[in-house]
Amino acid sequence: MAALQVRPKLRKLVLQALNTGFREFCISPNCASKAHYDVLVVGGGTGGITMCARMKRKVGAGNVAVIEPSEKHYYQPMWTLVGAGAKPLTKSGRSTASVIPSGVTWIKSSVQEFDPDKNLVRTDDGKEVSYKYLIVALGLQLQYNKIKGLPDGFNENKIGSNYSVDFVEKTWRALQDFGEGNAIFTFPNTPVKCAGAPQKIMYLSEHYLRKTGKRPKANIIYNTSLPVIFGVKKYADVLLGIVEARNIDVNYRLNLIEVRTDKREAVFETLDYPGETKTFQYEMLHVTPPMGPHDVIQKSALADAGGWVDVDKENLQHKKYLNVFGIGDCTNLPTSKTAAAVAAQSAILSKTISLVMKNQKPTDKYDGYTSCPLVTGYNKCVLAEFDYDAQPLETFPIDQGKERRSMFHMKADLMPPLYWYALLKGLWGGPKPLRKLMHLGMK
Repeated sequence: MAALQVRPKLRKLVLQALNTGFREFCISPNCASKAHYDVLVVGGGTGGITMCARMKRKVGAGNVAVIEPSEKHYYQPMWTLVGAGAKPLTKSGRSTASVIPSGVTWIKSSVQEFDPDKNLVRTDDGKEVSYKYLIVALGLQLQYNKIKGLPDGFNENKIGSNYSVDFVEKTWRALQDFGEGNAIFTFPNTPVKCAGAPQKIMYLSEHYLRKTGKRPKANIIYNTSLPVIFGVKKYADVLLGIVEARNIDVNYRLNLIEVRTDKREAVFETLDYPGETKTFQYEMLHVTPPMGPHDVIQKSALADAGGWVDVDKENLQHKKYLNVFGIGDCTNLPTSKTAAAVAAQSAILSKTISLVMKNQKPTDKYDGYTSCPLVTGYNKCVLAEFDYDAQPLETFPIDQGKERRSMFHMKADLMPPLYWYALLKGLWGGPKPLRKLMHLGMK
């Protein structure tokens, strides 16, 4: 180093770079775009922001970064009510900057590649970000393009979808414009987030048509790829009673593959009879799109055979890379993909990471808890809560297998502030403590 003819200040910088292994600091143009964090979170949705808040308290804000390209963060469970005209879309979103915990670094990019063998990710703007611990919270991708005729078909006023910020208000317009004929609601042949949402909007639409006097001229049709109306028998029995009482036509094992807007036709494949299709005329069509893991995960070493982040279902630690963790919709956890599931997962994941940081084995176990407030009208809701085994795991000491006004108000009025001011702050890890209290410690 003595041979280097540099000013003392520059020499100090060079020595600092050498001492840190060029990891946290580098003066070359190529290295200037690199950065290192103790905890790197990929994805600024529900799981990502929640874990940023929790990790900030563990390792300090300056040691946490989140990679997220979007300017807006949405509370998507509200879109069920937006699509039914019960809430304005503007109430569901806030700026991403406002929900990222103060002091946590926001890397406004998309991940282009995961390289877990080198403990780094590469972003679409050419940066390499290394980490000690990685939390993948990328959510999933909507695949409207897998249905022939979409997404261009959304230009027609008769089609909407509560799953997209671009199309949710179109659901409300289609409902308002309904004259007479078939109102069709679909469920795709893929995993989906919030598996109850495709029929929530159906119940709300049926209620709206009753209130406006249009119900006698409407045929309400639910075409689902599943063999059952809901995966938990207790709540399925309740829903079957509701569809029968309201004269709603449920068709199983039908998957939407094409929309012909010029003829107002929806074409479904019959999953039990490959090669056969059924065509329905529609006056209103609500589309739940196929969904799947993001391409960047599918092509990475983090993915399982299905393309989802391959994590242990009890502690959320990656099965191969022990400094990598997953949360939420992007994972292969065998439970419903909901914000309620993320809340419960965040509490377990926080404890898992704490122990891993101490070179200890994770001990707390996620039981698969998830919740689906099944909105059945503008003033009623069935609060479904269950675990990995599809067994009810209810919080309140009442029978939740009934339509209740109180559960609707909890969904519509209490859950949004709980989301913004508790979950995203890392202060809400699901209702497990409340459940124990409500059931006097017996459940």
